[in-house]
Amino acid sequence: MPPMVPQTGIGSSASDALSMRLWPWRHRFDIALALSVFAMVWLAMLVGVATPVPGDNIEQLTWVRSLEWGYYKHPPVATWLLWLPSRLFGLSAWTSYATGAAVVMASMAMFWHLLLQARGRAYATVALLTVLCITYYNGRLQIYNHNVALMPFVVASAWLCLKAFKERRLGWWAGLGLVLGLGALAKYQIAVTGLSLIAFWLQQRAWRDPLHRLGLALAVLLASLVFAPHVLWLQEHDFGPIHYAIDSSLGARLSLGERSFDSLHWVLDQLFKRALPGWVMLALVIAKLRRDRRRGRCGADGAEASPGDATRTLIWCWGVLPLLFMPLVGMMFGSDLQSHWGTPFLLFAVPALMEFFPQHLWEQVDTAHMRRTFLVIQCLLLAVTCVSELRRVDASRDEVTSVDSLSVAARAALGGPIRVVIGPAKEAGALSLQLAEHPLVLMAGSYENSPWIQRSLVAQCGAVELIPSSIARDGEPMQGQFAGLSWRIVKPVLGDASGSLNVVHQ
Repeated sequence: MPPMVPQTGIGSSASDALSMRLWPWRHRFDIALALSVFAMVWLAMLVGVATPVPGDNIEQLTWVRSLEWGYYKHPPVATWLLWLPSRLFGLSAWTSYATGAAVVMASMAMFWHLLLQARGRAYATVALLTVLCITYYNGRLQIYNHNVALMPFVVASAWLCLKAFKERRLGWWAGLGLVLGLGALAKYQIAVTGLSLIAFWLQQRAWRDPLHRLGLALAVLLASLVFAPHVLWLQEHDFGPIHYAIDSSLGARLSLGERSFDSLHWVLDQLFKRALPGWVMLALVIAKLRRDRRRGRCGADGAEASPGDATRTLIWCWGVLPLLFMPLVGMMFGSDLQSHWGTPFLLFAVPALMEFFPQHLWEQVDTAHMRRTFLVIQCLLLAVTCVSELRRVDASRDEVTSVDSLSVAARAALGGPIRVVIGPAKEAGALSLQLAEHPLVLMAGSYENSPWIQRSLVAQCGAVELIPSSIARDGEPMQGQFAGLSWRIVKPVLGDASGSLNVVHQ
């Protein structure tokens, strides 16, 4: 292995000194470039197999029409992050794909930087390549939702927490509070990270230190101030996202047997399905290290981390506690645990496992072998994902024909462009993306849940309405992903600006 930092002797030239100063930036650039190539390859494959736009992406592309302090299902940060890209590049599926991939790769870059500062470049690189083999971060890279938006805040909170304890500065505590507040605006599951922070704070006996007592209080205060506008919004909107969470998953009230099975299944799904390619990657790296040690190719053992190492404790708090807390919630409250809830947290399980091995071991990794192993695993994942996605592709030709005929007939009936689509949120949003005008979506006819639409718009401009075919008497049936739905025209009521939906159907 080359030395961690270029060495300069007594006769070093000015160029050698400059090279030493630029060394960290060269490797940061290499990591940024590698992550960019990784994202482009995976997105090209995922989009190239012509899979339908994920429902979560459609949801965000619908909501981004209006910046709010909350939406009927979730807090707002995921939608805020999409706002600028959608203004620069337009409302398209590709905009949501690129935004989601950018957020995930930014989280990976921060993750690498955290481990670089805490454990060194070799350790950080092994962890990063292993994490990139976890299927959340490759085969789901085109999906953009609140779990993805939470990722950078979970990683940033770990980095800021470590800085706050090691450098003992209130500024880092203030930054941690801001990040936790923004994380709460991304998804309420930031509470899991809050528990990791409290566990680390208690393990370090931080209550004995006045600075850390003040720091924690400052972080809680700032997080509360950042989150406060959303609390006011919740009060004004009857706590809609809270009711949605309870009605959809948290309040499932599974029986004792069901919750036991569901909790066990969630843990096994995270560790032995989602993370399995990562464990294979790590096992192959360790096997190569052991072979090299037996053949005498590795150097002498380096310094070992002490048992009381704060970095090790922090990694375990961020990497182990979430995987224990989620099943505990399922067991206690009978919640229906969703597999994608592990997206913001599972990456820390990799360094948590690496901490059980001697720290000097990672400095002796054969980097060429590690990169080859990574590329082989990625090629296999690409092939498997491509085959599985192709099997799920719908008959897109019939779907495109159905949408084309709808657009022509609807424009003729409305006497102009389609301004509004009314119907179920996912299907209406998908139809909006496929129409040239990208009309606004009135989700299930609810103006309260669709604040981007004025009540007078439908009365003035009319709309296309999607309704179940089983109850449609005057609708035209649709195909493909819209199968089971029919469409009909809501004609404008001239001179009526009241916004009432008591309008004429054609």
